[in-house]
Amino acid sequence: MNIGIVGLPNAGKSTIFNALIQNIKAEVASYPFCTIEPNIGKAGIPDERLYKIAELEKSKKIIPATIEFVDIAGLVRGAGKGEGMGNQFLSHIRGVSAIAHVIRCFKNPEIPHVEGDLNPVRDAEIVNLELIIADLQTVEKRLARVEKLAKTGKNQAKKELLLLNKIKKILEEDMKPIRYYIKDFDREEKRYMEKELFLLTVKPLMYIANISEEDLPEGENSDYVKSLRELAEKEGSPVVIICGKFEEELAELEVEEKKEFLKEMGLKEPGLHKLVKEGKKLLNLVSFFTTKSEEARAWLVKKGTKAPQAAGKIHSDMEKGFICAEVINYEEYIKIGSFQKAKELGAVRTEGKDYKIQDGDIVLFKFNI
Repeated sequence: MNIGIVGLPNAGKSTIFNALIQNIKAEVASYPFCTIEPNIGKAGIPDERLYKIAELEKSKKIIPATIEFVDIAGLVRGAGKGEGMGNQFLSHIRGVSAIAHVIRCFKNPEIPHVEGDLNPVRDAEIVNLELIIADLQTVEKRLARVEKLAKTGKNQAKKELLLLNKIKKILEEDMKPIRYYIKDFDREEKRYMEKELFLLTVKPLMYIANISEEDLPEGENSDYVKSLRELAEKEGSPVVIICGKFEEELAELEVEEKKEFLKEMGLKEPGLHKLVKEGKKLLNLVSFFTTKSEEARAWLVKKGTKAPQAAGKIHSDMEKGFICAEVINYEEYIKIGSFQKAKELGAVRTEGKDYKIQDGDIVLFKFNI
């Protein structure tokens, strides 16, 4: 499960990536295709619940859950037809689970805009169009093969042909990403688009409005952000407002310095915290926690994951030998103050193999090797 950071050249992708992944530095420069091979790194998910659990359980070590981010080179007009190493970069996008589309919402004469002027909506539509073109090519290739099978009378091929034509109409006639119409497809159709066609425009997407330091802290008031938000609302995509330059500077500071700097700027938390939290939602993930004297740790699983598979995230042996899970949700746990006391009070539930992990569950897995 990972998120690809995409956008036009000089939108601020690598700057934001550097702030997210403090120990892996992507090259930043004001010329197109500075990033060729994708940079990959993991960012910890800020979660106050984990630190509170560690405090109450007196854990010596705290390990947050992480999300992997992939910094992908800037796309340009014609990428879908191979311009600007487009085919290579589109293949990198095909390999991620979700997309964070960085949109430039700041003016800076020292950093040229690849399109000549600043227009967030146009920039968003350029990248969307290239992804649409790439998807259309994928669908047309598949259609050519399936049409032949359908003529032989195979029912499965006929069914697939109908679906492919439905997808093609959206991409070719409406010129819209599939995510605009995702509610019109059932679960099996979504799986087909994601796992067999590997369509780009079906991937969940969020927009990152990269604003100037002058627009902090009220980035919402920027006309550029307002126009981008209007576009995003039409397709049901979230918008996260970030000043990449500020976040990169903030990432270099010590904890107390960060707090002071945020206070000076009138901000409650780094913009990157919002980005990572939104990334968790985008990937449809939930957090559960494990705790012992040595460490308190957060884990991520897909919403709807059952207890044995969640145990398998920790170790494969735990899934194979799963017996049960002792569970208490954070909200109830925090009222009691410790896992052991909760057990003594009968507040910890014993759940079997069909239990679906909920966000905020504190879990002790029992297993037999």
